Amino acid sequence: MAQARKIWLVSNPDSGSNDDETLEQLVHALRGAGYDVAGMTRFPEEDAPGIDQLVSERIDILAVFAGDGTVHSTVTGVYGWDGGVLVLPGGTMNILSKRLHGDVPALEIAERLANAEPRRVRPGVVGSRHGEGLTGVLAGPGTIWNEVREALRTSNVLEMMTATKDAIAWSATGPKVICPEVDCAREEGYAAITVTPHETGLELKGYYAETLADYAGQGIALLNRNYRTGPHDELGCFPEVRLVCPEGEPMGLLIDGEPFDGASEELFRLATCEVDLLETINAR
Repeated sequence: MAQARKIWLVSNPDSGSNDDETLEQLVHALRGAGYDVAGMTRFPEEDAPGIDQLVSERIDILAVFAGDGTVHSTVTGVYGWDGGVLVLPGGTMNILSKRLHGDVPALEIAERLANAEPRRVRPGVVGSRHGEGLTGVLAGPGTIWNEVREALRTSNVLEMMTATKDAIAWSATGPKVICPEVDCAREEGYAAITVTPHETGLELKGYYAETLADYAGQGIALLNRNYRTGPHDELGCFPEVRLVCPEGEPMGLLIDGEPFDGASEELFRLATCEVDLLETINAR
């Protein structure tokens, strides 16, 4: 590259796959690709840089090497910035990174930067009153499995066992959710509905189970955010969707894997990411 562009790198050591050794290798790879790693932030110990700091430091690219929750916070925090955001797989699921780069490690993405110019894209996201979901939304009692995930992070076996038992029971008996305007196959509703953004609309899938054992298996899939696992109905793709809890209870809600206080009715729409993301899967 004729001129080294400046990168600010945000990492989260708690995300799962970015220890100090891997982080050092990534910095070396980015520099080897011709980029100047001008600053680094360890999130959440330190706040991710905002637009004012990025502008004052003359940063060209904000790289995020973390899980989906940190990516969500960092990317939406620089909406309106004219630089580019490089999302790198530093967590357990890395859904947005896979969308932009494919299922490849961070070091391979850095190597691509040395050989090809990344594309700037503004992908479709899920818009809501709570903010935007870059990877998607999960609604329904099945969101309680997020508490099991948190217990796993703390390695508390007793807490994890209790949370798992409660999650199975609540997934089966908690207030279900429906899409009133959609021809759902199950009038009683679903334990979980996923809302996934694509360029043409929001893809909806409704997840159900018949027995407690099914709910346990379904919950493990939700825990891993592997939503394709387990019985579900394909509900279609729409520019806008309204989810409702017929019992009038607040619905469980996860946006990019993070919990939010859902109401008995929530509206989601297809929106556009308001900052450029760097894509290498189709780079030339």
